[in-house]
Amino acid sequence: MKKLKYALFTGCTAKQSTPEQMMSTLAVAKKLNIELIELTEASCCGASHLQDYDDFLSLVLNARNIAYAEKHGLTMVTICNTCQLNTAMTKHRLDNNAELKAKVNEKLAEVGLEYKGTSNVIHFLYAIIDDIGLDKIKEMVVTPLSQFNIAPFYGCHNIRPSELQNESHNSKENPYNPTSLDDLIIACGGMTVDYNEKNKCCGFHVELQAPKTGAILSGNAIAGAMDGNADWMVTPCPLCHLKLDTQTKHSSEAIGREVKLPILHMQQMLGLALGCPSDELGLKHHVSKVNFI
Repeated sequence: MKKLKYALFTGCTAKQSTPEQMMSTLAVAKKLNIELIELTEASCCGASHLQDYDDFLSLVLNARNIAYAEKHGLTMVTICNTCQLNTAMTKHRLDNNAELKAKVNEKLAEVGLEYKGTSNVIHFLYAIIDDIGLDKIKEMVVTPLSQFNIAPFYGCHNIRPSELQNESHNSKENPYNPTSLDDLIIACGGMTVDYNEKNKCCGFHVELQAPKTGAILSGNAIAGAMDGNADWMVTPCPLCHLKLDTQTKHSSEAIGREVKLPILHMQQMLGLALGCPSDELGLKHHVSKVNFI
């Protein structure tokens, strides 16, 4: 299989709060013959909070991150839904507004950088589907996940706004009925669980402003998966993972029933199917224990 090469924008979370996601990303990349050049100079994307405080600063920061990928001449791959949203939004705005792009480049010139718009920005989930293909993934599976009912949790920022996110990949995801994560589950040999909350918000971004609302959202998501007879959930977003994996006590209290399931990163699920050792996938780092391995 042809070697693929991307510039990896890790974001903050995978290097700090969810190190198991970084571990599993590298393990899966090795199995899939993908070379990842980590953008060690990159900064936070703003996490959808800086954007509310200083929109121009957020554009400069994200354009700076993309500029580092452009220096490598590579597509930028993200592993966080919110990083994907903010980076792709910056690219869309600058590529369609020459005046704004020029203003951003004035600031970037102060640190010797220029945003050109030559690098695509794509989430790792869609890079795998587009550049490797689900059929090839099926061929590479050595440990089919056929004994598991797996509930996909897409989250918000990887599928909305669809007119923005679908610019970066070929899957053309429908935000009301997404299929990419379901398709990957099937390619790994698992059985998908369909439930109403799979494309809803996890509650992470309202945690500080409205914690009860956040707990209700995460609680409803886990409850929906449980009611669909899921053995575990899987998500491509580390922020969704944090919310679903660590807040089960508050979620249970908020919706009036006990909810708890193992929550895996997309890369961990794929790694299990590809035969990666569990210690390379960081399965012991979870709060809600992964007790089926």
